Amino acid sequence: MAIEGKDEQAREPRIRLGMVGGGQGAFIGAVHRMAARLDDQFDLVAGALSSTPEKAIASGRDLGLHPSRTYGSYKEMAIREARLKDGIEAVSIVTPNHVHYEAAKEFLRRGIHVICDKPLTSNLADAKKLKKVADESKALFILTHNYTGYPMVRQAREMVANGDLGKIRVVQVEYPQDWLTEAAEQTGAKQAVWRTDPAQSGAGGSTGDIGTHAYNLACFVTGLTLTSLAADLDSFVPGRRLDDNAHVMLRFDSGAKGMLWCSQVAPGNENGLKLRIYGEKGGIEWCQENPNYLWFTPFGEPKRLITRNGAGAGAAAGRVSRIPSGHPEGYLEAFATIYTEAARAINAAKKGAKLDKDVIYPTVDDGVKGVAFVEACVASSKKNGAWVKL
Repeated sequence: MAIEGKDEQAREPRIRLGMVGGGQGAFIGAVHRMAARLDDQFDLVAGALSSTPEKAIASGRDLGLHPSRTYGSYKEMAIREARLKDGIEAVSIVTPNHVHYEAAKEFLRRGIHVICDKPLTSNLADAKKLKKVADESKALFILTHNYTGYPMVRQAREMVANGDLGKIRVVQVEYPQDWLTEAAEQTGAKQAVWRTDPAQSGAGGSTGDIGTHAYNLACFVTGLTLTSLAADLDSFVPGRRLDDNAHVMLRFDSGAKGMLWCSQVAPGNENGLKLRIYGEKGGIEWCQENPNYLWFTPFGEPKRLITRNGAGAGAAAGRVSRIPSGHPEGYLEAFATIYTEAARAINAAKKGAKLDKDVIYPTVDDGVKGVAFVEACVASSKKNGAWVKL
């Protein structure tokens, strides 16, 4: 016998999700699928999972998709799903960068929400065109800069906004890896091949792949706008066509100064994203490889450790935490935070409701800034590190 509660309301139905890219052998597609399911907000029901129909069918079968909802191209999927009564409401685009613009455009123009991997596009012209399409669409556009989803990153942002550091003076951000120290692209390694190919990746190598993450994180936490930069880019591995290391000096609109280092040829570094921010009253430090900790040092006082859900952590960290104190949350949970924020925004849009002000996710505007950052770095480096305005 069912028990009915007069004032009880059923949970929001899961959002019907499609995916472009992310088929067999794709790393980031699996990450997106796990993130979408972690908080139980999405159901993957359709996909155009590969650029080859045979591989798309095999990938759809692996994921349990119905054959009628497995497509040979993203355009075919966009057209048919938009016509179906139970068609997808949102789509994840997890392809190499050069596909993002055309794929996102097809879905946005049909009113289907887009959740897109970063960087936004492979070049600034396409980024600006995609922004225009997104602005004219009734659908939402969410960019998966997943590091903005960590609880202690939200904590750091809240502290900066509350003035705990005072006026920001110095921003230091770095993102070193070592997986491209040798010419992995020459071995046929899928992840290395497209990331080092200008036709697929765009003008930036390490700057586009991980430098955009570092840049976005610095701006997300500080709330500052970058006005100009001076960059020195290198391709240390012989024959490599895109940069694998970059040193970038930064000037922000507030007068703050910064430095960004990204490298994929730094042996001993696996995923060393680190952010340090210093203001008139104190400084903070966060490292992605120990993401549940945030160091805070008020000037003239002992260094303090703030832990996720621990003493000193505020509401911004708490609302995106899932598990009890002392149990670490990491990469997949942070990625899931972006998907859950997207779900909240999509559900609000479906009801015509006002979105909660605490819901935060990277937008198409953040994406345009990221691509502009990459192209400015390339332009500056070609001019021997001359200052370039964004």
